[in-house]
Amino acid sequence: MLDKNGIAKRIAQELKDGYYVNLGIGIPTLVANYIPLGMNVVLQSENGLLGIGPFPTESEVDADLINAGKQTITMQPGSSLFSSADSFAMIRGQHVHLTVLGAMEVSENGDIANWKIPGKMVKGMGGAMDLVASAKNVIVAMMHCDPKGNSKLLPDCHLPLTGKRCVKRIVTDMAVLDVLPEGGFLLLERAPGVSVEQIKAATAGKLIVRGEVPEVRV
Repeated sequence: MLDKNGIAKRIAQELKDGYYVNLGIGIPTLVANYIPLGMNVVLQSENGLLGIGPFPTESEVDADLINAGKQTITMQPGSSLFSSADSFAMIRGQHVHLTVLGAMEVSENGDIANWKIPGKMVKGMGGAMDLVASAKNVIVAMMHCDPKGNSKLLPDCHLPLTGKRCVKRIVTDMAVLDVLPEGGFLLLERAPGVSVEQIKAATAGKLIVRGEVPEVRV
């Protein structure tokens, strides 16, 4: 199976030159470390930074430079800092080409639940609601199953929704899948050493397999 860095490497292959990209908390933040050399991608953070660089080395750490997940980061040449109000204006104005988010559940219709588990204290939804409502493309980076072994790819989400019919692609430790407009998870690639049968067993929602399924290359 892919580890978290493997998932991030695979998602980095979805980036295109000139893209403005927002990376959510968790696995998505790792994508910043795998942007292909020579590709011009501008990373945007809803707390007010445009031009995020890779995670810093120990000598580069600046406690004043953080992403939305409160992790220390670096800034690329030409980066800019601004208020979160301006940052959300960029998001709501659909100026972000791609959003990569973590999730606790995704439904076969592309619904996403990634902000609250009932009974647990949370500070709020944060920027996820705006991102899924406004982004031109939403990719989810997550584990295929929860720590108890239950599938996170479901017919319908059980947890409170962040957004409806917004997820386009999912990259997990087991597979790469597209959410079809008519519903269902189309299996595009499988992680090295993982069989189609294993993915079927780990997917509670409708899984669609069309012909041979190649392995993920990272």
